[in-house]
Amino acid sequence: MENLTLVIPAKREEGSLPLVLKEIKNFNCKIIVVLEENDLLTIEAIKDLECKLIFQKGRGYGNAIIEGINEVETKYLCIFNADGSFDPKYLSEMLKLCENQDYVFASRYLKGAGSDDDTIVTKIGNFIFSTLGKILFSLKLSDILYTYILGKTESFKSLNLKSNDFCLCVEIPVKMKRKNARYLEIPSFERIRIHGIKKVKAFQDGLKILIYMIKLVFKVN
Repeated sequence: MENLTLVIPAKREEGSLPLVLKEIKNFNCKIIVVLEENDLLTIEAIKDLECKLIFQKGRGYGNAIIEGINEVETKYLCIFNADGSFDPKYLSEMLKLCENQDYVFASRYLKGAGSDDDTIVTKIGNFIFSTLGKILFSLKLSDILYTYILGKTESFKSLNLKSNDFCLCVEIPVKMKRKNARYLEIPSFERIRIHGIKKVKAFQDGLKILIYMIKLVFKVN
């Protein structure tokens, strides 16, 4: 997997990120961790672990991913969570499938998939947004808010991503679809986060994403 880079946005993940980095160390891929310079506990926790550390210039989950993508030099990249919820066992299959695709999306809602970290609120919310994605943008995705996405680096960079927050979850697939990119989904199982609490505020971030999707309907680029 020397041609793959994992982009890991992190914020106050001192309890989980070290375990994540240890789990993926034998996958022989590049690792970029993006976090704020004042996140001293997380920085201290991973100081002896192998990864490229980038101090985030902006703010927000989406911004961290964008800044990480801009630093990738390998042919492929994958957005990978710092909380332990993404299982790296899917990376090999996703990478192989991506040889003939621009993007491969992991899904918690296909047959054979599931989640230990989903709640009834997030499950309903994701169903609503995935349905809107199908109706408004003709997206064939069952899990539009899940950012376990592996793709060709040049394809990611061509999207010219702008969202600094969780709206990036829908910006990626919508812009991808408008570029007629090739993509598919595979079933995956989301694990419970190792430590801490979710950074997503379901209702607040859900409203932002809804407004953003409506704006995207009328915005071509």
